[in-house]
Amino acid sequence: MGKLIFVNLPVTDLKRSITFYEAVGATNNPQFTDDTAACMVFSETIHVMLLTHDKWRQFTARPIVDAHASAQVMLCLSENSRDAVSAVIDKAVKAGGKADPTPVQAFDFMYGRSFEDPDGHIWEVMWMNPAAAPPHSA
Repeated sequence: MGKLIFVNLPVTDLKRSITFYEAVGATNNPQFTDDTAACMVFSETIHVMLLTHDKWRQFTARPIVDAHASAQVMLCLSENSRDAVSAVIDKAVKAGGKADPTPVQAFDFMYGRSFEDPDGHIWEVMWMNPAAAPPHSA
């Protein structure tokens, strides 16, 4: 088996978060979902674990930050086109998220936008054509 990533996020309303992540393209894996956590699958290798605050506290004693006021990570998913990037953002907004909490990145070789989920977690969505990227200069 190749490497997988499981992104763990504390959420205030598990059902709302499941609905939101389904709206932006993830599917729920019921095998790893109960009333305290939900496994949302974006691909064979990308999974997001939505954890109630009580469940989160079983893994760490560190305080849960208010992601609307503080940021620790920005997560990024790729898409196959500029239009697909904007479609995901539109779905996020329709599902209760906020569009573009970070600057839009619009270049010939790359296009990126972002959304904020209902708990304030920031997700970037990007398309990139590495062959068209300018050469790196040292």
